[in-house]
Amino acid sequence: MEQKKILIITYYWPPAGGPGVQRWLKFAKYLPEFGWKPIIYTPENPSYPLLDESLMKDVPEDLEIVRTKIWEPYQLAEKLNKSNKKFKAGQFDVGNNQSWKSKLSIWVRGNFFIPDARVFWVKPSTEFLEKYLKENKIETIVTSGPPHSMHLIGLNLKKIMPNLKWIADFRDPWTEISYYKHLKLTNRSDKKHRFLESEVFKNADITLATSYTDAENFRKNGANSFCITNGFDESDASTSLNMTQKSNKFTLSYIGVLEQLRNPENLWKVLDNLVKTNSDFAENFSLKFVGRIDDKISETLENSNLKNHILNLGYVSHEKAVNEMANSSVLLITNFPNDSSKGIIPGKIFEYLATGKQIISFGPNQADVSKILDETKAGKHFGYNDSKEIEDFILEKFDLWKNGYLSENTENIEQFSRRNLTKQLSEIL
Repeated sequence: MEQKKILIITYYWPPAGGPGVQRWLKFAKYLPEFGWKPIIYTPENPSYPLLDESLMKDVPEDLEIVRTKIWEPYQLAEKLNKSNKKFKAGQFDVGNNQSWKSKLSIWVRGNFFIPDARVFWVKPSTEFLEKYLKENKIETIVTSGPPHSMHLIGLNLKKIMPNLKWIADFRDPWTEISYYKHLKLTNRSDKKHRFLESEVFKNADITLATSYTDAENFRKNGANSFCITNGFDESDASTSLNMTQKSNKFTLSYIGVLEQLRNPENLWKVLDNLVKTNSDFAENFSLKFVGRIDDKISETLENSNLKNHILNLGYVSHEKAVNEMANSSVLLITNFPNDSSKGIIPGKIFEYLATGKQIISFGPNQADVSKILDETKAGKHFGYNDSKEIEDFILEKFDLWKNGYLSENTENIEQFSRRNLTKQLSEIL
């Protein structure tokens, strides 16, 4: 049977690092099993906040990749203020930590580049792809955002070629994302963002969300929306699971980027107190960070009782990160505290699940993450004001660890394997 072609328009592609890359990298890996031939369209000279060469080996050898040049103003922004490098990853200083340069840069970012600084790639990509799609007889496209400029390429193409089937994949929401309100938008800019988002929802044949709540919110806003979560790749998981071993310390690990807006201060207070008052715990405890942790958070921890218990490995390859997960006792995941973030399911939770380790999670009440943890019996979700319950959870896991019973007995996790998720995608296609 001849495979149908599908063009995937994505800004992030290896050697870009971070969770945003992996969703379509994994779909592209498994789609051929379900009758689809993926073709990737991505920039030739992108400006990525993180690089991870180890992801290159996941790119199928026979995958067709089409690249064109992009112009983006980040180089200029970084000259103005080096902390602008954070913006590329959707992070920035908040509250009292904002300098006037940060404030100016955030204002410029939100009001001048709508929806984002990759908007200059929209027009040339539309012109190039209109011709490319016709010549190659491609009838189905996917746009993956953020950056949400990718969806504007899809919107333009759909208007020129109404018979084109278009899937808009939102790895994160657009105007509903928690940092949207920090962008210092004028009324006019806010209206423009919302208008463009609604145009995408109305014109895309299908809008994909990565969480149950997002899919519901998109439907309320006029989208024909389905949820396909992120997941874990069995081929990554099997290598890490073989390396699982009981570490000689009770290790609580955070893997990934930790910024100020998702900082679980109540957890640090509980751990600080345990280290101070419980000598057995203090002797056996290690707090491990793998990835990029905000300087302000580092500073606070360095000035606490936890400072001699911290192991900060910095940014490592995805492969090494998976191994570090496997060699931990409890894994930490954090989300923004506000209710509007209930639908965010950080991609790493699925790799956490694949290790079979217990997970401690922070975020708003009734979050989608909480539903997944309950369903898989893989850990517990807390609010940002809990403290007694957190201490009980940590001590319970510590006692199990000490007695060699911190077992890996999660359930129902195969539904989140990348192959099964690609099967879901092919059914929607």
